[in-house]
Parts: sequence; structure tokens; C-alpha cells
Amino acid sequence: MNLALVMPDLGFGIVTASVLAMGAVGFSMLYGITGVINFAYGDEMTVAAYATYVVNVLLNVNVWISAAVITLGMGFFSVAMARGLVAPFKRRRAGTFALMIITFALGIVFQNLLQVIFGSSFQSFDVSQPRTVHFLGMIYTNQQLVIIAIGIVAMLALHFMLQFTRVGVAMRAMSDNVPLARACGINTPRMTDLTWFLAGLLAGAGGFVLALNTTAFGPSLGETFLLVIVSAAILGGVGRPYGAMVGAVIVGVVTAMSVLVLPAADKTAVALIILVLVLLIRPHGISASAGRT
Repeated sequence: MNLALVMPDLGFGIVTASVLAMGAVGFSMLYGITGVINFAYGDEMTVAAYATYVVNVLLNVNVWISAAVITLGMGFFSVAMARGLVAPFKRRRAGTFALMIITFALGIVFQNLLQVIFGSSFQSFDVSQPRTVHFLGMIYTNQQLVIIAIGIVAMLALHFMLQFTRVGVAMRAMSDNVPLARACGINTPRMTDLTWFLAGLLAGAGGFVLALNTTAFGPSLGETFLLVIVSAAILGGVGRPYGAMVGAVIVGVVTAMSVLVLPAADKTAVALIILVLVLLIRPHGISASAGRT
């Protein structure tokens, strides 16, 4: 195989994996600790992209400052969504399937609101003209290198929190057994809020870098990407953030490399094939033998 042909696609796969890791880890962590499969997650990423666009383009604020502000805001937005919509249904003992339908419906609401407000035309951020960087046969823009750096920093920060802080210990305890964690004195409502907050941060950052990487985006940005997120999360084992990180790398690289043999438009179909194969061969994911976190 000609490496000159392979390496550029491998480089793009690494960028895709960096974006995907934020979405897959946020989606997976939320289920692992709160038990909610949030099918509105992709549309939350779209909301973050459009909110960043408003601050950056319409309010004329630097794109990186805009992204930082909106990412933080998405954390609070996620908590508000959990308290205002998800928590009341959980208090009524709504099951996992009911919550899935509720979040799926919420995602449709988000998408339609964005279409009503902004229309169906594509938007883009006000960013400087990208410069090309060559590295080991891979070709990146300076913006893609920033995307990779954001993904790595986000995953390292999450790892440090989960492994070396009391909050991380509490979250891992809740992932294993919520009633036992509560009996041990862990403030489970506060940890639940924190989990939604972190998932919102990852949705905010993930939505921004996804839109930045695609250069132009529309209201269906996150909905299209949700399938890829779910594929990576299930491959890694739903509820297992570290598995989601591995799943993101595998799915990101495989879908990017698939353009060597398939049309680029079929990349999402490749993610679907991965999802089906995992469900058939190893339905609990590649990290099934480990705990959720």
C-alpha cells in the first residue's frame, strides 16, 4: 500500500478521533453515572456550534473566546435541561426507554428551533485563513492541530479528575452502585449535576470543534454525527469513558481510512457497519470486563 496515499487519510482520522472522543466520552459518561441515554446529545453539540457562531460572527467576538464562553455555558445549560426535563420524569420512575424517547424528542425540538431561527443555509465561523502543516506525510491545517490539542487536553483533564480527585472517586462509585454510593455518604444529587455539567462542557467543546473541522455547518450537524458517537460509545462499552476514548480512536481512524476503498459520502455508513458488528460480536463493548469508569 502506498504510504503517500494512506498517511493524509490517517491524519484526518486522528482529527476525527479527537472530535469524536469528546462526544463519545460525554455521551458514555452520562449513561454510566446517571443511567440516561441522551439522544439529544448530538443536537446539543449543534446548539453549541450555533451559539458560538452568534457570539463570534454576530457579536464580533474572537472565535476562541466565543468557544470558551459557550462551552462553559453549555455546562450550565445541560444541568438546567437535566433538572427541568429529565429529573421530573426520573422522579416518576420513567424507564430507560422512556428517557431515550424524551431526549430524542428534545433533540428534534432543538434542531427545528435552529432551523426556524437561522434557516437551512450553512454558517461558518469568522476565523483566519488556515495554514497547512506537513508532518510525517500527514497534512494538517493549523486549526486541525488545535482541534487535536483540545481533544488531548480534554481527555487528560477528565482522566486526572476521575483518578486523582475525590469528585472522581465519588463519580466512579456512583457508576458502580448508586444506592451504595449514597449509603457511603456521597451527595449523589450533586454528583449527578456535576456529571451533566461535564457532559455539557464536552458537548460544547465537541460541537465547536466539529463545526470548525467541517468549516460550514447546518441544523443537522450534530444529528448526523450522533450515529458516529453512538458507534464509538458502544464499541468502547456504553458507560465506560475510557472505552469511549478507545472507541473514538478506532471509529475515527477506520471511517477516515475507508475513503481509500469507498466514496467519502459513505463514511457514516462505515460507522453504522461498525456499530452492527459490535452488537453482533461483542455487544458489551471491548472494555466489557472493566468497570464503567
